[in-house]
Amino acid sequence: MRRQDQLSQLLDEFCALVFSVLRTSSGPESHPLVSGAQSCGRLRASPAGLVSLLLGISTALIFCGSVTFMIGFVLMPWVLGLVMVLHFVGMLTNLSTLGILCPCPAPLADASS
Repeated sequence: MRRQDQLSQLLDEFCALVFSVLRTSSGPESHPLVSGAQSCGRLRASPAGLVSLLLGISTALIFCGSVTFMIGFVLMPWVLGLVMVLHFVGMLTNLSTLGILCPCPAPLADASS
């Protein structure tokens, strides 16, 4: 539960950063020559800075996605093999439970009676 809270907090902070950059760099009023002095002491992002930020975000997502794909591609034969082995063991267990695989011997009849 704590890890999920940390991940959601990290995602919230990341979204807040991206939205603040998008908010401060949109429109002609964000240009320092047009708006005069910067209001509220915030730094304004240039369009090139915004493009660099978005390019970095997309590159990181592409890299993480391709690494995840390669891990899944490498592990898929192992997963399929394990599923097949467990399925075979389950079939053997069901057959032995039904008495088909190794039938129980019939009880011996009493010869004295």
